[in-house]
Amino acid sequence: MFSLNVPVPGAVKRLTSDLQPQLLDFERVRSDHTLVVKRFPDDELANGHPEHQLATLQERLRPVISGLPAVEAKVAGIDSFDEPVRGDGPVVYLTIESPGLHRIHRAFTDTFGAIDGLEGDDYTPHVTLARGGSAAATAVTEQLQNQAVEPVVWTVSELVIWDSRHRTPAARFGLPA
Repeated sequence: MFSLNVPVPGAVKRLTSDLQPQLLDFERVRSDHTLVVKRFPDDELANGHPEHQLATLQERLRPVISGLPAVEAKVAGIDSFDEPVRGDGPVVYLTIESPGLHRIHRAFTDTFGAIDGLEGDDYTPHVTLARGGSAAATAVTEQLQNQAVEPVVWTVSELVIWDSRHRTPAARFGLPA
């Protein structure tokens, strides 16, 4: 599966690193941190080899991206999805405030459609820290939600196509300032 993501700045990566010792009770702790703008499940992409899917997706994204400006985003706190739409919960994450990201997301869902429960009106910009675990993970989630974090504000000036198979960016697109 491919997704269109916002790379997070160093200040957000440092914040996630500072929080890692508190995440030991979770089954999976993220080491790669990005912010998903739009998902593109394989069954929604052209049939064929992943390289062909990537090339086709890039061409389909260009006209939408060309009309988008850079926007501001802000880490505003920590929250969770106790019962996520997909996968094990809880999912603890950094909350991201950004009306501009919501507009960008809407541009892509208007063009490509929305995944029920995750996108469109259900879209919650966030950076996942960890997911899954025992009752201890749930207790840690509650502690983290009450923990103040230093706000991090940055300009989203780039979008990347994330390749989940290789866990790496497959293509980059700049957003004009």
